[in-house]
Amino acid sequence: MLHLYGLKNCDTCRKARRWLDEHDLEYQFHDLRASPPALAQIEQWLTAIGHDQLLNRRSTTWRELSDVERAHAEGPQLASLLADRPALIKRPILEGQRVLRCGFDAAAWAQALDIS
Repeated sequence: MLHLYGLKNCDTCRKARRWLDEHDLEYQFHDLRASPPALAQIEQWLTAIGHDQLLNRRSTTWRELSDVERAHAEGPQLASLLADRPALIKRPILEGQRVLRCGFDAAAWAQALDIS
């Protein structure tokens, strides 16, 4: 089964959900605010995806951070920062047995999921 992590009111997450529905793919949606991912899961994502892709520097939440908090985004405290403020995670995240994608790109998702 696929897992989709995002925010229920995020337009991009809604597009991703529609796309998954249109392709009859079974998935479970996880709202990052309602049930934030565990620190260990965020650390796994950082290892697999990298901080540049996982951290959403265009978000309102990013702009509201203090200089000290932004400095944490450049160091080992990033996972904790993302756990405390899950809206900083670029979304949506699609996770499955052999797939992990950050951000919605229909062509990349189709290729990763082997959809013709």
